[in-house]
Amino acid sequence: MVAPVYLDHNATTAPDPLVVEAMRPWLSDQFGNASSRHGYGRAARAAIDEARRQVAEAVGAHFTEVVFTSGGSEANNLLLKGAAACMRPGLLAVSAIEHPCVIRPAEQLARRGWTLHSLSVDAAGRVDAAAFSATMKRRPQIVSVMLANNETGVVQDVEALAEAAHSSGACFHTDAVQAIGKIEVDFRRLNAAGVNALTLSGHKFGGPKGAAALVLDKRIEIEPLIAGGGHERGLRSGTENVAAIVGLGVACQLAVSRRAEVAPRLLALRGRLERGLGALGARLFGESAARLPNTIFFALRELDGETLVGSLDRVGYAVASGSACSSASPEPSHVLQAMGVEPGLARAAVRVSLGAGNTAEQVDGFLSALRETVAKLRGLRAMTA
Repeated sequence: MVAPVYLDHNATTAPDPLVVEAMRPWLSDQFGNASSRHGYGRAARAAIDEARRQVAEAVGAHFTEVVFTSGGSEANNLLLKGAAACMRPGLLAVSAIEHPCVIRPAEQLARRGWTLHSLSVDAAGRVDAAAFSATMKRRPQIVSVMLANNETGVVQDVEALAEAAHSSGACFHTDAVQAIGKIEVDFRRLNAAGVNALTLSGHKFGGPKGAAALVLDKRIEIEPLIAGGGHERGLRSGTENVAAIVGLGVACQLAVSRRAEVAPRLLALRGRLERGLGALGARLFGESAARLPNTIFFALRELDGETLVGSLDRVGYAVASGSACSSASPEPSHVLQAMGVEPGLARAAVRVSLGAGNTAEQVDGFLSALRETVAKLRGLRAMTA
């Protein structure tokens, strides 16, 4: 039996073997609590300190700006709710294409007295500059715009947006979960432009699930979501998951060191796939915008995306119909709706997200399987029409 081909790397990635090896001792013999004063505890603390240094170096931050969390969702919630708790309720602006772990906490804050504004995007999925400028004149207190979209792969001009937000006095956050290892992420440069906080998550680039970080400008005051023993400078209490944090550090180091080699290869594979999709008459979403080198979000009119994903899975190709975190929803992609895509076409959407281990042969095999699957599904439609 031929092994299935994994083409859903924006959902999660396989842990890199070097990451697994680095984690192994902290899952067995090195089991100390990093808050303990004895040798076991000191060893655990040293490992966490090294991981913090690795994460900071990977994104151009200072190690004291790195706050470890259990995932990107927690990091995003920590920033939004934590910053809001230190302010009087005012205007909170988030882009219409944010991940649910930004939109949902923003909606929770709206129920607690904040005024929530959804920043519109154009047909390519880019934040509308004129609308953004108009919103900044209303002086929002918190703004969140993701660096790269998990569905379309569209990359925002976060530096320009942050500069405008900074001029209005806003705290600016960017969810960079999808960007690490695919494009350059430099917190120091972003911070100079006005970005106050940035989220990353290890399982998106070869690290373990359950380890992420909020990179936070120390001038920003936030209240912790989890109170307790005062871990992570009092911002995130709880005994540290040493193994996962170690894995996150190594994964950050590997992803950034390999990016110059991996990103061009992914871009070439993306081009190969898009040419094949074009021959099938597919609609490519966000194609006119700057995008991640690994992400293709497309639709074949009159074919349901979920049906197509299931059919491709049965012939050995793992793809997605949108965000893995909201795939249970029967509604069409909120990202595509924000881009003005009509609901019928949005329901046809399928996402392919390539990884470092994918090959040209796998892309060609996927296109062949897609052609056969589409022919069968269209044949069934014709028979039942």
